[in-house]
Amino acid sequence: MLLNLLARIPFFTALPPDELDRLVAELDVVRLAAGDILFHEGDPGEHLYVVVSGELEILMGPGTNDELILNVLQEGEYLGEMSLIQPDGLRTAGARARGEVVLLSMSRDQFRDLLGRYPELATTMVSVLSQRLDSTNAATFRDLTAKNRQLQRAFDELKAAQEQLIEKERLERELKVAADIQMSILPDVLPVHEKFDFGGRILPARQVGGDFYDIFVLDENKLGVLIGDVADKGVPSAIFMARAHALIIAEADRAATPGEVLRMVNTHITRLEKSTQFVTALYGVLDTGTNEFSYARAGHEPPLLLHEQGGVQRLPHKPGMALGLWENILLDENSLFLPPDSLLVMFTDGMTDCRDPKGEPFGLERIRLTVAGLWNATAQSSCDQLFDTLMMYQRGARQEDDVTLLAIHAK
Repeated sequence: MLLNLLARIPFFTALPPDELDRLVAELDVVRLAAGDILFHEGDPGEHLYVVVSGELEILMGPGTNDELILNVLQEGEYLGEMSLIQPDGLRTAGARARGEVVLLSMSRDQFRDLLGRYPELATTMVSVLSQRLDSTNAATFRDLTAKNRQLQRAFDELKAAQEQLIEKERLERELKVAADIQMSILPDVLPVHEKFDFGGRILPARQVGGDFYDIFVLDENKLGVLIGDVADKGVPSAIFMARAHALIIAEADRAATPGEVLRMVNTHITRLEKSTQFVTALYGVLDTGTNEFSYARAGHEPPLLLHEQGGVQRLPHKPGMALGLWENILLDENSLFLPPDSLLVMFTDGMTDCRDPKGEPFGLERIRLTVAGLWNATAQSSCDQLFDTLMMYQRGARQEDDVTLLAIHAK
């Protein structure tokens, strides 16, 4: 068996049978138990080994987190041939027994003696090493080619990612500008009046949104009050919101009643029929002399009224249609008297639809209960408390829609 093993090694194939017998008798037998280390990476190379039985692991970093098994040698395979011709060579990897292993060991001195008897072995060894070098070069070239392809793919992906990052940064800058423009459309300061105070709060679900509100002077005794919600979110909704807001403000200076204002705005929006978007809105006129608030509702949430006694009433309402869907629309038109110490709260459906981490919506009843506790609060304080209550309920859950609040407090 040992004779056959040696005869299969390229260095020794040309040796006659009697020399192979002599070689088998001279070589040392090395026995390893499972896990035994034959040599470590960096050890001086002194011997060639032939695997007689078992399996021998060729590895780096044994027993560490970086351990890497490079190869597993089976019966008849050999290692360490460079140690025979390289006196100062060091092992480039370690060897460890996988189970019980039996090896034949040839020292450098034994090889020199053999070479003295058979000088032609030098030619055989050079040929074998040349073939191995050619194979190594070919494998290295294939590896380098494959790695170059991988590097090129990685470079292309990195370049594409960089371009996407630049585009993302550009879009973020543009969205920041759009958000600033949108916020500039909303009032910086709400009107101040001896009989009323006003409050507002808005939180877009994205960097820009489709909700809006405004309170503006119509004449000496009248103020326009506006809140709206464009369907969907993002930049298209923000553009549509700016258009709807501008149209309502423009028509408010000309039309006599809130209903006429919203009907004219709907005519403008639907005339070109170029958009599938729509907007719900509530526009009203507050007469500061009589405390009458007349309003028209185009599919928007009905307001809540907190009476001076502490009761909360959802204002009577009839069906209404959003602006921008049909040429002829049905509006909910109404009016009421705001008594002293009353609070009128208007909001978008982002308030009712806001959900907690379990997916439960905030809902109208929670708004009603919160408003009931706002007796004797200012309009702005009421909006702030409602907003804070909503944020506590949401507890960091994803915000799906814009949230807007608008309040009128009769002093």
